Amino acid sequence: MIKHYEIKVYGRVQGVGFRYAARNKARELNLKGWVENLPDGSVRTSIQGEETGCGAYIRWCRNGTGYSWVERVEISELEPAEFRGFEIRH
Repeated sequence: MIKHYEIKVYGRVQGVGFRYAARNKARELNLKGWVENLPDGSVRTSIQGEETGCGAYIRWCRNGTGYSWVERVEISELEPAEFRGFEIRH
């Protein structure tokens, strides 16, 4: 079953390679969507794919990279959308 989630990650998640690691993890899990930095210092990501892959990505977001520190994660489930791949938004 295809799922679509928007995830907001708070903590020390900018300037530590979080977006690039998120892109790599999403591609590894065959997910589509995007990731971007927000002005408040958080990272927002939107993913779509099989439920098991989405679950693995969400678990990854809760831990982040070796250089990040995740304070909290907010998750919203959305209706499926059209994505072509997974990209980093600048």
